[in-house]
Amino acid sequence: MEQEEFISKYAVDRHNTSSLKWDALEERFGNADLTPMWVADMEFKEPKAATEALKKRVENNVYGYSVVPEGYFKTYQAWQKKRHNIRLESEWLLFDNGVVSSLYTLVNTFTQPNDAVLILTPVYYPFHDAIKDNGRRLIASQLVEEDGQFNMDFADIERKIVENDVKLFIQCSPHNPVGRIWTEKELATVLEICRKHHVLVVSDEIHQDIEIGKRKFISALSVEDEKFHNDLIVVTSPSKTFNMAGLLNSHVIIPNEKIREQFKIGKNRFNHTDESILGQIAAEAAYRDGEEWLEAVLEVIRTNYQYVKNQLAANVPEIKVADLQGTYLLWVDLRGLVAPEQVRQFVQDKVGIAVDYGEWFGEDKLGCIRLNLATEPQFIENAVQNIVKFAGQYRK
Repeated sequence: MEQEEFISKYAVDRHNTSSLKWDALEERFGNADLTPMWVADMEFKEPKAATEALKKRVENNVYGYSVVPEGYFKTYQAWQKKRHNIRLESEWLLFDNGVVSSLYTLVNTFTQPNDAVLILTPVYYPFHDAIKDNGRRLIASQLVEEDGQFNMDFADIERKIVENDVKLFIQCSPHNPVGRIWTEKELATVLEICRKHHVLVVSDEIHQDIEIGKRKFISALSVEDEKFHNDLIVVTSPSKTFNMAGLLNSHVIIPNEKIREQFKIGKNRFNHTDESILGQIAAEAAYRDGEEWLEAVLEVIRTNYQYVKNQLAANVPEIKVADLQGTYLLWVDLRGLVAPEQVRQFVQDKVGIAVDYGEWFGEDKLGCIRLNLATEPQFIENAVQNIVKFAGQYRK
């Protein structure tokens, strides 16, 4: 599907739809007229197959207690095998109402109050919250930036695991917000460190289908011929892939039977909820028939990324744009142009956009922002043009 055709068919005005991203701008940013590029969802309708499947179910006019649709497991297994060469057994697959919800349950289930939990910062802020809200000790290892790409500091990771007796490591793969797709060697190294020190790993792979560059996503499930299955939990969801966050359907994949049973007990204790049948119906249809839609979305994201990268490099080289390999979220460092205390003024009052701010992801990232590229190119172009237009007022 050509990009113009896709945008014409699937782009949607989300004003007045109870959209957090669009309708909460006044509440969150103090200005309802900003162009929102913050919350990680899209300005595109979900795949047509998903909508049709939902319509069919709605026509049944009954929303009672349900079981997982019969074809879901095979459809999801086929998707994972085809796109990522991941082998899944149906008994490994459990369900939840969202990845963040799972993180809270996992922290409560597999650690005790005041236990240490490791994350790699800057990282998606609910990682921080799931640890701190539950009375655990947050241990952060800083990613190291080299020429726009962020890398793990393995020596620091191991040192902090040992010094703090870390019990749980929550990794983000692909990494939100810095856009890294980890190589198999990188994953194997960090997973081996964790295994050596008996640290359980939770791998958040919600952005696995959003591959922007040439690097292919590799799941922790597949590393070194499934070597790390005994110490691993993977959480995923169709919410980023197919723009379905509001349908509250996610996966918890646990190969180790003992750990899987522990999670079931923990879920009953801390978050006893039933699955979302509408979310499962939509996801099954999308995994079965949504591949063309996804490929079109990826081309829009790539177009937006190249525009931002090229225009800023040519006109405002003081701004550093991270190498976007995965996710549709672009990490932009404004500190070479704008003093940290002036970033909000520049971004909101001049450029006219609402963004996620760097300090939300890591205390030392004041002056950075995260841009959502899963939107119409016109919004991206307007934002970049305003950055270029007002940059001269802020040059040091």
